[in-house]
Parts: sequence; C-alpha cells; structure tokens
Amino acid sequence: MEDTKFDGIVFADSWQGISTLQYAGRVIHILCRKGNMGFAFQDTHYDISSGDYVILPNATLASDFSASDDFQGILMNLSEAFVTSIAIRSNYGIIGHLSLLRDPVMKLSERDFRICEAALQYLWMRMEDEKHFFREELLGSLLTAHILDLYDIHARSHKDLQVSVRVTSLLRAFIELLYNGEYVRNRDLEFYASHLCITPHYLSEICKKISGKPASYWIDRFTMQEITRLLRQKELSLTEITERMNFSSVSYFSRYIQKRLGVSPTEYRNSLFKNIEK
Repeated sequence: MEDTKFDGIVFADSWQGISTLQYAGRVIHILCRKGNMGFAFQDTHYDISSGDYVILPNATLASDFSASDDFQGILMNLSEAFVTSIAIRSNYGIIGHLSLLRDPVMKLSERDFRICEAALQYLWMRMEDEKHFFREELLGSLLTAHILDLYDIHARSHKDLQVSVRVTSLLRAFIELLYNGEYVRNRDLEFYASHLCITPHYLSEICKKISGKPASYWIDRFTMQEITRLLRQKELSLTEITERMNFSSVSYFSRYIQKRLGVSPTEYRNSLFKNIEK
C-alpha cells in the first residue's frame, strides 16, 4: 500500500514513510509483522520483533529509530487532537497511558496479533475512500473500536486495577502539567499536590497504584528527559543548561544528574560524544 494521509491519521509500512512528520502532538502505533525494529524512548532502548505492538503516547520522547532489512509492519501516526475528538467513554486511558510511558511495548498473543493486524489493515483500506460522505466519523469509529481492543489487551494483564473518575481526573491533570513543561519551573512534589488540591502523599499513592511508581518518579523522568536532550547539544554550556532548567547552581545541577545517572553531566556528555564519533 502507498502512504495514505488523512487529517489526523497517517499510515505507512516503513519507518522512512512516517519519520519525516512533525512529532509534536502525535501518537505513534507500530505493529511489527516481520523482522526487527529498534528505538529509544525516554533514554531506554527497545528492540521489537514480530508480534510486538508499540504505542508511543508522546512521539517527541522517541528517537534513534532503526529497522532490519526484512522489517515489515504497520505504522499509524495519530494527532492527539483527532484521538481526543473521538471521546472514548472509558477511564482506562490514563492507566494505559502511564503504563506505556514506562514501557511502550506490548507482547501480543497470536489471537490478539490477528485482531490488531486486521483492525489496522481495515482502517488503512477505509482511509482510501476519500469520497465517503462521513469519512471522518467512520474512521473515528473504527479507531475507537481498535483502541478499545488495545485497552482490553492491556486490562487482561492488569486485572487488579480499578480507577475512579476522580483519580482518573487527578492523574490526567498531573501528567498534563508535566507535558506542558511545568517540571522546568517546579520539581517539588508539594507544588503538584497543591495545584491539584490534594496531599503529596495521596498524589504519590494514586500514581504508585496505577503505574507502579510514585509521583516523584514521573517528575524526575520528565525532567531527565529534557536534561539529557539539552546535554546532547554541544553548543550549550552546563551553565546555560542549569539556567534553562532553573537550577540554583551548576553544582546543584551536577549533584542532581549524578544521583540519577550515576555519572556527572560532563562524564555523560563525554561518553555520549565519544560514542557518536565512533
């Protein structure tokens, strides 16, 4: 199939066919049908093979994509606006979202693989019907059905998780603050709890229940993602990065990095650029 574009969905069968898109505000789905593919997500490297389904809930956090010569897959790039517009009536989305931020790869059973493959192929085929009077509504309905199948696949392996509407709302607001870059100005748990009108303990407890990690983990994870991105830019000095990230001093910034990476920012940079030069 040739790449077919729709205002909200883009399909491709190779990474080259989709990698030129602007990632801001995009969600990427990858179903691996044959071969292998690799990528980095929040500074963790992943290798996927046949039967794996990848969902990158924020494509800007992914990089360093590569694929084997025999790679075959279905790649679907969605705009967050279109996904939001279909308004799925389920609180499960935040559970899946936090889970995918930790590990974006789902291992599918043979049955689930066939279901996902068929759904994506059918969505792609219906994309080509540009004369359909209700094309956007049709594609939204088909995408909704597919996402609900993905929820089901995930929920079957997380049967003990039940989330109330209130907890869903709080977690969504917390993650939105991080996506909006609030961690650059505020890294204290107390700030986020106060903003949500709950206690720091309660915020950490609900994060841990849903994602397995406390709220401080997510604050640090978003912070370190941005810091490592800045450290890769040779033209930026440590002083400039310290100021951009609103740390009080370079020494405090260095201690923050040392504690989380096990090396100083300078050592991290040296090893990074040394690998690049090789």
